[in-house]
Amino acid sequence: MNLKFALIAAAIMFAVTVIPRVIPIAFFTKRVKNKYVQSFFYYMPSAIISAMVFPSIFFSTGSVATAAVGTAVSIVMSFFRKVPFFLVAIVSVLAVVGASFIL
Repeated sequence: MNLKFALIAAAIMFAVTVIPRVIPIAFFTKRVKNKYVQSFFYYMPSAIISAMVFPSIFFSTGSVATAAVGTAVSIVMSFFRKVPFFLVAIVSVLAVVGASFIL
């Protein structure tokens, strides 16, 4: 990944995270009571960042198979609520390294 791509991706992720939080403050003087509008502003940043990051996951290691192993491990571990995020990341990286030796 080159620097230009990383900076553009970071700027887009910043924008999609900040804009849905700034729009209600800037345009709505009263609290938004509509559940659908509230859920839109709550979930939209996560959905856009996920849509940007997920395709990159499968091409980050140079092998789709090892990336799939790391993704599967991180998805399975994320279902356990008590596991800290850094532990999910470390175990996923170790799974990718182990899969790269096996595959």
